[in-house]
Amino acid sequence: MCPQSDRPDNGSGMNDVQPTGPTDLTALAAGIERTNELLTRVLAEVATTPSTHAAFVDAGYVYAAAGRLVAGTEDRKAFDLDAEGLIEAFIDRARMIFPDSRLLRVYWYDGARRRIHTQEQQRIAELPDVKVRLGNLNANNQQKGVDSLIRSDLESLARHRAISDAVLIGGDEDLVSAVEAAQGYGARVHLWGIEASGGRNQAEPLLWEVDSTRTFDLEFCKPYVTRRAGVECDQTVGEGPAPSREDVRFVGAQVAAQWLSERGREWVAGLLPGHPYLPGAVDQELLTASEALLRHSLRGHADLRRVLRDGFWDHVQGQY
Repeated sequence: MCPQSDRPDNGSGMNDVQPTGPTDLTALAAGIERTNELLTRVLAEVATTPSTHAAFVDAGYVYAAAGRLVAGTEDRKAFDLDAEGLIEAFIDRARMIFPDSRLLRVYWYDGARRRIHTQEQQRIAELPDVKVRLGNLNANNQQKGVDSLIRSDLESLARHRAISDAVLIGGDEDLVSAVEAAQGYGARVHLWGIEASGGRNQAEPLLWEVDSTRTFDLEFCKPYVTRRAGVECDQTVGEGPAPSREDVRFVGAQVAAQWLSERGREWVAGLLPGHPYLPGAVDQELLTASEALLRHSLRGHADLRRVLRDGFWDHVQGQY
């Protein structure tokens, strides 16, 4: 025989089941209510969290374009640029364009010998919300590695969702890949430029790729550029009218012929797979050599730089 349980039978045969009372239902409803309130607060906070923007400034472009527009020269030794005032003006303009967005920081890209800050670059680096990033400066005072720094920062911030909008102030065609990388991660890229006295100073492929464009005119730039009295400009930088397209195309072909003679057909043939583009270092060499022959800077003339490359390639392809 099975032993009898000592627990009294309530007649239902379910001695272990306890009835649910009004108190338990009230506690459950209160818990659901607290959860709903918490979710509401979280969603409200997310909805009001501002988007974030950052500015990426190619200082070489700013000096060249603003100097040419206001002082009539790209030679840095011939004028002073109030970088602090200009950066603040860029920040203020961004606040107007992105009213519901907060500034992450301004990245200021420049070149320096052995990447050692100049006194001016040190002052800029001490500004709030500004980070100076330096590439090298070669013997011809040309920046090296700046475009790769811009691409790295722009792509990294977009990939980690640190920014929703990027303001890019520059004009070089090499920045197209940086724009494409950032857009691939969902960031919007806005290209800002400085008015060119003639033609354009920003590459068309760059203008085509970005989400919006904006140009600052002479009146905007004039307060921040001051011509130095008694300072002669670098003689390699022309002060007169820009050379004609025909002259630039001829010089491009002239450099191609010179390189074929000096470097050999095999070296030049190695450039053909990249047509219509040239490696960055080779493109800079072409630009420097051509400016020396033209005795005029092409840094503020993106359209003439494309004509220069066309002249170079026309001659090269005619030899193969």
